[in-house]
Amino acid sequence: MTVKNAPVRADLAATDDIGWAVRLLAATPTHEHRDPDLLRRWARAADAFGSALAPVACEARIVERDGGLELGLLARYTSRPPTVELYTDTVELAERVVDARGWRHWYPPGSVRAAALAHEAVHAHLHHGPAKAALKRALGHSALRLGRLRVAGHVAGAEEVAAHAYARTVCGLGRSPLLLTAALAAESETETETESGSATGSTSSPARDARREN
Repeated sequence: MTVKNAPVRADLAATDDIGWAVRLLAATPTHEHRDPDLLRRWARAADAFGSALAPVACEARIVERDGGLELGLLARYTSRPPTVELYTDTVELAERVVDARGWRHWYPPGSVRAAALAHEAVHAHLHHGPAKAALKRALGHSALRLGRLRVAGHVAGAEEVAAHAYARTVCGLGRSPLLLTAALAAESETETETESGSATGSTSSPARDARREN
């Protein structure tokens, strides 16, 4: 689960979950010049797909460690061997951000950790099983058409949107973890400006810019 870059806004929650999903897709390489309506259709399809997935057990080995703030990560799935790295420093920061922004009714205590593990469990599920092809079909993007033959194409970022939607659903969250990752990225941006002297004040932690995983 990556902490995405996002503009610092007075009210990040004013953008709904689909809106954040569209922003995620728009910021993904290969989508720079895509029609916004097409991105919204893909965002809705990926969100619906993730929301409808049956519960997936996290069968990978779970390793808890610090260092997530420097990487810009809450958690990361690696397939060889199947492992979920859970970054406890970023989880702790996320819990503080939830309290600071008054979002506890959306993200109950402990739900950040649960959502991060659920998110990575879906990445593992999509990596190893037939669900990846099902997601492609749900998106309706064609990489190739020859008469009646249609080859479903890959939509970069769609798996990430689906994983966030799944985590929101199975963890019973009021909002997608996408909103929380946007708040963490805003925290990082604020601190960066403070350290460079372009802003005054301070933030509660050294959250850094994000790096994508998977």
